[in-house]
Amino acid sequence: MIMNADNKVFIYDTTLRDGAQAEGVVFSPVSKIRVAKMLDAFGVDYIEGGYAASNPKDMAFFKDKKKENLQHAKVAAFGSTRRANTPVEEDKGTLALLEADTPVCTIFGKSWLLHVTEVLHTTPEENRAMIEDTCRFLKEHGKEVIYDAEHFFDGYSDNPEYALQTLDAAVKGGADVLVLCDTNGGRLPHEIFEVTTRVRETFGVAVGIHAHNDSELAVANSMEAVRAGAVQVQGTINGFGERCGNGNLIPVVANLIMKTDRACLADESKLAGLKQLSRFVNEQANLRDNTRAAFVGDSAFAHKAGMHVDGVRKVSQSFEHVPPDAVGNERRILISELSGASNVMEKLLEMGKDHIDRKSSEVREILQTLEKMEKGGYVYETADASFKMLIKKVLKEHRSFFELEGFRVVVEKRSKDESCLSEATLKLKVNGERAFTVGEGDGPVDALNMALRRALHEFYPDIDGVHLADYRVSILDPEEATAAKTRVVVESSDGETTWTTVGVSENIIEASWEALVDGVEYKLFLNEEESGE
Repeated sequence: MIMNADNKVFIYDTTLRDGAQAEGVVFSPVSKIRVAKMLDAFGVDYIEGGYAASNPKDMAFFKDKKKENLQHAKVAAFGSTRRANTPVEEDKGTLALLEADTPVCTIFGKSWLLHVTEVLHTTPEENRAMIEDTCRFLKEHGKEVIYDAEHFFDGYSDNPEYALQTLDAAVKGGADVLVLCDTNGGRLPHEIFEVTTRVRETFGVAVGIHAHNDSELAVANSMEAVRAGAVQVQGTINGFGERCGNGNLIPVVANLIMKTDRACLADESKLAGLKQLSRFVNEQANLRDNTRAAFVGDSAFAHKAGMHVDGVRKVSQSFEHVPPDAVGNERRILISELSGASNVMEKLLEMGKDHIDRKSSEVREILQTLEKMEKGGYVYETADASFKMLIKKVLKEHRSFFELEGFRVVVEKRSKDESCLSEATLKLKVNGERAFTVGEGDGPVDALNMALRRALHEFYPDIDGVHLADYRVSILDPEEATAAKTRVVVESSDGETTWTTVGVSENIIEASWEALVDGVEYKLFLNEEESGE
């Protein structure tokens, strides 16, 4: 049961149930347990494991979670009120909630007469009885009962008296929390505040909020509900959910802790793990990170305009609303045609070249070279490693670790029923010695990459641990059709760090080769710096 003596907002995570209803989101049974353990370690108060009467996977989670020793979070099973004209003790969905054997049961019921008459095809009186009976039955079996008032704000707009009567039925049945749901995600923040305030003043029961994001207002609506007195926020990590998603708990938690006087999480120092949590859940759902996500995206504290870079160097809060490290993120300085001396100086400082003055000829030459390269199609804001290699070349500090003598790439399809075969032959000169290798791969670039690494293995074994993490191609002038210039961006990783490089050419293989070479040489330069050579 929620007790709010410490002015706390309780975080109720429904990523594993409501979040899993999002298009493209699937959690395996193992992933569900991993996410639950991560959420518990982060300090959320409730973890909704699934719909008890929905599918075997959700019921398997409730059994598997008993083997895990969660330190803080309570696990909740989700379900609905009993069916119309069915005794609660005979209702299969309600009995499934008991079978889930969780300390918390969350049930949803209808608040909107439209749903009562047109969806359930029952009477307003029977709907209220369904809510009261189910809450009472679960309370009698020792459960903490959270009542989700589905479509509450729409129902309240249509018929305030009846919507409140449904909440009264839940209170009479013993519900511990009344959660007001903006199920269609269409309400505005001022409406959420006004209605939540009235509900809180009408009933002597804790109030929560469950917002959907169809109007891009779920986080704002959740914050307004808290301002109106709600003490529980339901949502999902990264905002996964039906249609446009649910209220995103990542910014909700960060805003509550850093910008209000409300307590949140079991240990608020865990906020520094916010980005890690976001990435972990994306990984378990097999989704790419949103680079522009508030607080945790790679672009959240990325600065591109020279004036912004200069300002944030002098006073960080001049262009950052919170310190990046407070949420586990970091500041990034981007390089582009908009860059000024401040951007270049940040990169020079990162490279340990604090002796170079921003008004020096070297900085001017770097900016001139950057402008020339970007006119040729290069983009360095997402290829930081290539830009640092460019700086080394301008400063005459670059050395080639190997010299290309030539390569040939062959793609062969032997019959219509066989897959294409790709083979690359490569000739290099390394430290005066010639290396000749052959590489095979899934495609021509993969084959070329394999040949390069085989050729360098004997001389630079450290690159054995480097692999391609991502490969992206952009057509720069599509009106030129097959003769168009191509930009290739390659992300490389050694398992601990990642770096990105870029290549540009009318030939996609040559552009790929340029990006591959930059990626390998960048790793070798890092190794030299670490060894002090």
